[in-house]
Amino acid sequence: MDIRLAKTAGFCFGVKRAVETVYEQVAKEENQKIYTYGPIIHNQEVIKDMKNKGVEVIETEEELKRITSGVVIIRSHGVPKHIYDILNKQGLVCVDATCPFVKKIHKIVEKESRLGKHVIIIGDENHPEVKGIQGWVGDAVTIIKTEEQAERFTVPKDTSVCVVSQTTFNYNKFKYLVEILSKKSYDINVLNTICSATKERQTEAESIAKEVEVMIVVGDKHSSNTQKLFEICHRACDNTYYIQTLEDLDMNQLKSVKTVGITAGASTPNNIIEEVQNNVRINF
Repeated sequence: MDIRLAKTAGFCFGVKRAVETVYEQVAKEENQKIYTYGPIIHNQEVIKDMKNKGVEVIETEEELKRITSGVVIIRSHGVPKHIYDILNKQGLVCVDATCPFVKKIHKIVEKESRLGKHVIIIGDENHPEVKGIQGWVGDAVTIIKTEEQAERFTVPKDTSVCVVSQTTFNYNKFKYLVEILSKKSYDINVLNTICSATKERQTEAESIAKEVEVMIVVGDKHSSNTQKLFEICHRACDNTYYIQTLEDLDMNQLKSVKTVGITAGASTPNNIIEEVQNNVRINF
């Protein structure tokens, strides 16, 4: 069997940095409780391991307000601006593991909002990264994910508009939505803030999926970038399977198959990817 593993599979820079930050704090802070504000990344296996090492996840602002001591690590997705205010008020130690590419978007939208521009965030309104970006803008903000939302978007003609994107958004879909918005004749400034690693991962995954009989996408079910990888691969290869770990893979699906492609989301640890790859190779 020919197995093609995507070179871009697994932890991206921002995720790797955030995960390492947590383990560094665990090793350093023996006398202080360590928390992450929200899951540090979207991967249950990693979160489980951190929990075993004493790291607790804070899920809501209300929980955060009840904590009066300890270290709080900001997750890779980033948080709204007011969360930092709460951390300061509570006297908590803040360790910021926000992905630098996401941090850059926070600075962009904060500046553009102060200049009076209407900010459009292209992304999923329920994703923590998008919620975080929105929290650095004033009231003039719109989140767009679909063609219908882009078509319906309207502001006064003399309004200046700034467009940014969730870093893990589908690049081709971003371009398509921007085309729709650009036809509306607003004074529009488009900033492609999709992480280059995301675009490379999606492009490579699609390329492999077009050339294999079966495509395996490895990643957490809550991972936005893994979901988008699956969608891209499934369009290119009907036999595309989305698994979190090796246990989810039905080996019967690979019988009589000669070519298999494997890719993984930005929150998938290397050990899980290697386990899948090795077992596919051994069994076939």
